[in-house]
Amino acid sequence: MSDVAKVIELVGKSDKGWEDAAANAVKAASRTLHNITGVQVMNMTAKVKDGKIVEYKTTVKIAFAVAS
Repeated sequence: MSDVAKVIELVGKSDKGWEDAAANAVKAASRTLHNITGVQVMNMTAKVKDGKIVEYKTTVKIAFAVAS
């Protein structure tokens, strides 16, 4: 394992909930990033229409190991 990590910030979206939005961000990142070691939830927001939440957004920081 590397002694160096890089952190990127992403926003995941979901119509199910904030946890699913965070999972979507990690899933999308894992398509191109290898060695993901952790995720930190930074912010959660939602879009409201007609008095109901219709879209959840979760901002996350994803850490992954880089070659040293």
